[in-house]
Amino acid sequence: MSRILLVDDDRELSGMLSEYLSQDGFEVECAHSGEAGLERALSGEFALTVLDVMMPGMSGVEVLNRIRSRSRMPVLMLTARGDDMDRVIGLELGADDYVPKPCTARELAARIRAILRRTAQPESSGDRDPALIQFGELVIQPDARTARWKGHALSLTSTEYNLLEVLGRHAGQTVSKKVLSEDGLGRPLARFDRSVDVHMGRIREKIGTMSDGRSCIQTVFRQGYQLVRE
Repeated sequence: MSRILLVDDDRELSGMLSEYLSQDGFEVECAHSGEAGLERALSGEFALTVLDVMMPGMSGVEVLNRIRSRSRMPVLMLTARGDDMDRVIGLELGADDYVPKPCTARELAARIRAILRRTAQPESSGDRDPALIQFGELVIQPDARTARWKGHALSLTSTEYNLLEVLGRHAGQTVSKKVLSEDGLGRPLARFDRSVDVHMGRIREKIGTMSDGRSCIQTVFRQGYQLVRE
């Protein structure tokens, strides 16, 4: 049973979501302020945190920023429907995904399962090839879910790692955003969804550039992304 932390100041909504998630096989704990949520999120007791953006006092964005300074645990953001700025900021700070409010408990559970399925170790998932992936200066180790660039470990969130592994398994080929969303985020690509692009931007920043100044992750216009080497 996966332990989930739900951080939202809306007690009625939290209770409804918590009840559904509990019936769906999750163990759920609720926190109703950013301060309390941050403390519990950093306790190491949870597999994933669901975090509302709009909270009085310490906002969800600030909570996420502080979590990411100390932890790579998966974080799913709850954002106002249509508020693209909050979504982009959340993704840029390292959120694994987002769900717009109001949302159904079923949709939230599906997103949580998708993230947890992709953060599971190969031994538990049974469908991941543990073989080392090496392409130029990039080395990806699926059994440990780690990646290194020019010998230096990359500090990637779970979703960033997933996307980089998808690129690594198709190194030298163009991978569409549709495939990246389905295989890396665990959900179909929605129209106008910029999640893949924002995550790729963060991965590029963490990897840095090759000796010629280019990124090893190249954008293929209107098609997707491609992992290249010098």
